[in-house]
Amino acid sequence: MKSAVETLNPTRVRLTVEVPFEELKDSLDAAYKKINQQVTVKGFRKGKIPARVIDQRFGRGAVLEEAVNDALPKFYTDAVNEAELNPLGQPEVDITELKDGETLNFTAEVDIRPSIEIPDYSGIEVEVDAVEISDEDVEKSVEQLRERFASTTPVERAAEDGDVLTLDLQAKVDGEVLEDGVADGVSYTIGSGELLDGIDDAVKGLQAGGEATFASELKGGSAAGKEAEVTVKVTQVAARELPELDDEFAQLASEFDTLEELQADSRKRLANMKQYDQATQAQERVLDKLLELVEVPVPEKLLEDEVNTRKHNLEHHQLGQMGLDLEKYLELQGKTAEEFETETREAAVKGIKTQFVLDELVKQEKLNVSQEELTEHLMRRAASSGMSPDQFAQAVVEQGQVPLLVGEVARGKALAAVVEKATVKDTNGEVVDLDDEEDEETEATEAATTESDAPEADKAEEKTEG
Repeated sequence: MKSAVETLNPTRVRLTVEVPFEELKDSLDAAYKKINQQVTVKGFRKGKIPARVIDQRFGRGAVLEEAVNDALPKFYTDAVNEAELNPLGQPEVDITELKDGETLNFTAEVDIRPSIEIPDYSGIEVEVDAVEISDEDVEKSVEQLRERFASTTPVERAAEDGDVLTLDLQAKVDGEVLEDGVADGVSYTIGSGELLDGIDDAVKGLQAGGEATFASELKGGSAAGKEAEVTVKVTQVAARELPELDDEFAQLASEFDTLEELQADSRKRLANMKQYDQATQAQERVLDKLLELVEVPVPEKLLEDEVNTRKHNLEHHQLGQMGLDLEKYLELQGKTAEEFETETREAAVKGIKTQFVLDELVKQEKLNVSQEELTEHLMRRAASSGMSPDQFAQAVVEQGQVPLLVGEVARGKALAAVVEKATVKDTNGEVVDLDDEEDEETEATEAATTESDAPEADKAEEKTEG
C-alpha cells in the first residue's frame, strides 16, 4: 500500500491511497465466505459454493463491493498512522479506481487536530473580585436560617403579606379546564413569587373559604406561555412566626451554643463560598487570557456538530424539563434568534479551542492522570448528574467513556498548571493565593469545553477525542 497526504487547510487533509490487488486477498476470501453463508444454490451445500459459481450467479461486482467495504477501514487506518495524523470524526471516502485483479485506489478527506504552538504563559495577569464579607451578609445568612425554622399557626383573618396559604387552583385556557391545570392543597407564601404572576394580589384580603379569579401567563405544563384564567380558593390562612434571634435559636438551628458562635460560623462559610467563586473566576479569566495568546484554527465540521449538539441539549433536555420551547426561552431571555445563534457559536468555538489548547498542554507538560484523581473526578460528576457513584461509573464504562473522563481530568490539571504560573490579584490589589482551591481545578474547564454531562457526552467531544 502507498499513501500520500495533501493539506487542504490547517484542519483538513486529503489522503490518497493506492492498494495493490493482492493485499485485498484476505478481504476477498472473507467476502466469499460471508456470501456463502447468506445464499443457497441448488446442487451445493450451504457454505460450500465455489467462488466461480458465486461470481456467475451473483456477479463478481457484489464480491468486490463486500471485500472493499471490509478492507477500507484497515487501509484508511494504516494510512492515518503512517502519516501520524490525529483525525477528528469520520472521513469522507471516495473510491477513485477499482480494477479487478490490479488495484484499488481511494481518497479520504478528514478533519484533523491542528498543530498548535503554546507560547510562554508565565506572564498572564488577571484580576478577580475581592473576598469581603459584610455584617449585612452575615445577617442575611442567619435570617435565611431563621426562615427555615419558622412555624405556622392557622388564623381566622384575611390573608396578609408573609402568610402561608393552602390553596386549590384551577386553570382554564379558552374556557377549557386543562388536564394538568388542577391542583389542590398547594402551600404558598404570599410574596414568595413561587407560583403565578398576579396571585398575590388575588389572595391578599381573602379569608379561609374565599375565592378569586385572575389572569396569568402559565410558566409550565401543557399550556406553558399561554394566558390562562386561574381560579384560586383559599382553604387555610396561617401566620408565620419566626424564632427569636438568641442563644436558644443557635442551639436549635446549629451545633453552636451561642448566637455569636453561629454568626461567626456563618461569616466563615460565606468567606469559603466567596473564595470558591474567586478561584473559579480566576480559572475562567486565566483561560481567556491563555486563549488570546494561542492561534487555534477550528474545523468547520466539528464546529457545526458542536453548535447542533448544544442546541439539541438545550431544547430537548434543559428546556423540555422546564416545559418551554426555544421561542419562549428566547422571549424570556430577551434575545433574538440571531443573538442566540451568535452566542451559541461563540461558546462552541471557545469550547473547542479550550480543549485543543489544554490537550496540547497535557502533552507538552507530560501530565498523567492517577486512578485516585480519576475516582475523585468521577465522584464529582456523579454528584452533579444526580446518580450514585456506582451507577455513574457503570454507565461510563458501558458507554466506553472512561477516556473522556480521563481527558477532562488531564485538561483540568493543565489549566491548574497555567493558573499556578499566573499572577492573580483581587480588586484591592492584593495577590490571591489559590493553592487551597486545587480541588476545583476542573470546574472552569468542563464548563467551557462541553454542554453535556457524561455518560451522555456530546458527539462533538467524542470526535475531538479522535
